[in-house]
Amino acid sequence: MSRGIVGDIVVVDTDVVSFFFKGDTRASLYQSHLDGRLRIIAAQTRAELERWTLARNWGARRRAAFRNFLKDFLLAEADETICLRWAEVKDDGDRQGHPVSSVDAWIAATALAYDAPLVTHNRKDFENVQGLIVLSEN
Repeated sequence: MSRGIVGDIVVVDTDVVSFFFKGDTRASLYQSHLDGRLRIIAAQTRAELERWTLARNWGARRRAAFRNFLKDFLLAEADETICLRWAEVKDDGDRQGHPVSSVDAWIAATALAYDAPLVTHNRKDFENVQGLIVLSEN
């Protein structure tokens, strides 16, 4: 099921979201990919980011600021379509001899389900995912 049109929306990988929040200079590499587009994050990305705040012992104020920052992104819940795409990504990668990690498969599955390109700084993690459009400056 196609949920979007390439160009209108993008799925943003965990690394790129973190670049923007941290004020990392690499964020500027991706600004043009995000400008004027609906920005979606996979449930996996949200979970990774929440884990990141805990692992770094952030206080309540910084976590609240981070969650406020995340309001600029639409959270895609793992529904039936995304679960099916995840299974396909994992199975296809295994059959091709290029396994995709479970973490990356959730993110790729979200982009595939929304028929949206994935904006990532980790191109290699997704280069063998069939049908996935990857936007990367790395």
